[in-house]
Amino acid sequence: IPACIVVIDKQDAQARRGIFMVDASAAFMKDGPKNRLREQDIHRIVDAYSKQDGSDPSYARLVPLAEIEKNDFNLNLPRYLQSRQTEDRQDIEGHLRGGIPQADVDALQAYWATCPQLRAALFAPLRPGYLALAVDKAAIKTSIHQHPEFVAYTQRMAAHFDAWRSRTSQRLKKLKPGFKPKALIVELAEDLLAHYQGQPLLNAYDVYQRLMDLWASTWQDDAYLLAADGWKAATYRVIETKKGKDGKPGKQVDKGWACDLVPKATLVARYYAKEQALMNEMSAQLDAMAAQLTELEEEHSGDEGAFAELDKVNKAQVNARLKEIQRDADAQDEAAVLRQWLQLSEQEVQLKKTLKELDAHVDQLARNHYPRLSEAEIQSLVVDEQWLATMGAAAHAELDRITQRLTQRVKELADRYDVPLPAVAKRADELQARVDGHLTRMGFAWN
Repeated sequence: IPACIVVIDKQDAQARRGIFMVDASAAFMKDGPKNRLREQDIHRIVDAYSKQDGSDPSYARLVPLAEIEKNDFNLNLPRYLQSRQTEDRQDIEGHLRGGIPQADVDALQAYWATCPQLRAALFAPLRPGYLALAVDKAAIKTSIHQHPEFVAYTQRMAAHFDAWRSRTSQRLKKLKPGFKPKALIVELAEDLLAHYQGQPLLNAYDVYQRLMDLWASTWQDDAYLLAADGWKAATYRVIETKKGKDGKPGKQVDKGWACDLVPKATLVARYYAKEQALMNEMSAQLDAMAAQLTELEEEHSGDEGAFAELDKVNKAQVNARLKEIQRDADAQDEAAVLRQWLQLSEQEVQLKKTLKELDAHVDQLARNHYPRLSEAEIQSLVVDEQWLATMGAAAHAELDRITQRLTQRVKELADRYDVPLPAVAKRADELQARVDGHLTRMGFAWN
């Protein structure tokens, strides 16, 4: 259940005009059977309380004592703070005569205020108070994404983030050993929150949460490494100790090498992109080849199939079977399938070998590259390639959520009022008549 926190301060109480109330009961995330406050939820609560911010009266406002007195001094929050989560009402006339209620479209005013012409591109007048969808339902998302006003909006938001990224990049690259990571994230987060305050459609606290999630997942560890060692990207061997008998340490296994501050994937993406692209292409070819082998085995695995006589489909048994039937004229189709399997299998083996060799080559190139990295290069890899690139993707994901919410709502309204009740009734009568006709021809009378 929602918990209630009451803050009582006697100092200058007689001069106060009312009680400041905050209803944050709708702001949380589900975590299994529990409800948890996110960083953005905590920040918004503290902001509303410390600033006495009543700009959103559904979330917080100063309630006059006179209003509380009219409610017999009952401090139940719903009496004073009305939730913005209104009921999604069904329009009877819309269901009877068709058409999307204009009131439902007006409720999306935040989008139309940002993209005034987008509304006319999606909806056309039908009759007073009702609209028709002006595009095909399958094209709703495309119509929104490709509308000039929405394209311009996404470009403005991209430029808005780039402005924050540019100054933040310069700031982060000036970090010296001994800085305080906790103070750093507070400064960065507050700067980002202020940067996005008042931007259309985007919720600044949602963008703030994206940054806090990245901090918790990776940035925090990197920051503590920088605070301790500075801009150093040293590699080390990863040694795993197996568990021995009686709980004692067992054999040690070398699992390769790693670099915590600049992972191998980041360095390879910057300096060995061509080699990585080739490896990705070869991996895709391997997947396709494996799919072909699986398809071939499934197609010829029946009782009469080419693999029916094999206990297990592998190179040894396929070769043995080919040797058995090589002189059998009636088994040439089976032999052709087995040879095809061997050919694909050999190609797969060779491709795996080539890929393994290329992977080892790139691995060695990358490891040899670390000692040659300058401090400026390390800063660019960490700040630009890892931190701010992921934050840029997260900010773009918030824009995608905006498009998705609008797309879902428009499609929901279009589906809801797509077929009016008379058309449904007519279709039901037509189907009933067809059923009656079938029953009559079968000799049944249906009343």
